[in-house]
Amino acid sequence: MSRKKPVLVTGGSGFIAKHIIRQLLDEGFEVRASVRSSTRETEVRQAMAAHVKETVDLGAQLSFVHLDLSIDDGWSDALAGVSALMHTASPFPMIQPDDEDEIIKPAVEGTMRALVAAEAAGVSRVILTSSIVAIVNKRLAAGRNRYNESDWSELNSPYATPYVKSKTMAEKAAWSFAKDHPDIKLTTINPALVLGPALDDKISTSVQIVQRLMNGKDPMVPNIGFPVVDVRDVATMHVRALQRPESAGARFISAERFIWMQDIARILKSEYPDRRIPTRLAPDFLVKLLSLFDKAIKSAVPILGVEQHLDNAAACEVLGMEFIEARQAVKSAAAGLIRDNLVS
Repeated sequence: MSRKKPVLVTGGSGFIAKHIIRQLLDEGFEVRASVRSSTRETEVRQAMAAHVKETVDLGAQLSFVHLDLSIDDGWSDALAGVSALMHTASPFPMIQPDDEDEIIKPAVEGTMRALVAAEAAGVSRVILTSSIVAIVNKRLAAGRNRYNESDWSELNSPYATPYVKSKTMAEKAAWSFAKDHPDIKLTTINPALVLGPALDDKISTSVQIVQRLMNGKDPMVPNIGFPVVDVRDVATMHVRALQRPESAGARFISAERFIWMQDIARILKSEYPDRRIPTRLAPDFLVKLLSLFDKAIKSAVPILGVEQHLDNAAACEVLGMEFIEARQAVKSAAAGLIRDNLVS
């Protein structure tokens, strides 16, 4: 297989990033992954060794750089000789911080630091991992029942959490930069709740939702739901965007379908009938009461009873996506937790 010019993937130890790196390596790309420590290097290399194709030469195709979203050091060297930047690094907390700048500042400044450095290094192709939270925090106009890539979350909404603001502001800053610097060919991928199999025993914030259900931490489930996407599809969209020039200048929703938390719990209970997985629906008033004492539950209050459907047609048409079913993404996430002994 002919070797392709390196791609810099930031946040290389992340759940999504590891799948991106794996697919890039399998496609013959060289990958330069940014991590914050040598421990993370070992983690990523071991995950790749366990999952990439036999034809991949890890010693030749995978290298590492140490980058910090909050400082300029190292970015110039990291981008030297690179054909494209995939910027996946961004904080995603289970519990929203009291000071919203704790999450907004690194997300926005980190994105801008990466873009400025890319332009200075002559790297024009940029794929940015955003989120559907930059899209869905708004009321749809009458007659519309699905969000699409033209929608932007409203930051003045009382339901705009620090995370919503961080992803929306970071993506808007990226598009503003691309508009002012037409040499930058930007694509954003906006994933929904990302489930599916981890490549090692380091799980994401999103998979922790499945872990919480599997552990039976709560006696009932709140009346909330999420659009869901499998992590393998998210990675595929990043790689296909890189390979398809027509994707430049566009946002792409990465979601298979909306699914209620109660249905996620029922899927898990069907797979693991002997586990104490809650399937009863909690009354909204009880969730609101418990949210006063549990910050993780507090995050659920704004979306109680809210059903969000998204239009993934652009991803299907431009990137040729045939999405893995949300049900399968749930099952794969649970199977990974069982495999790695990450449930009690």
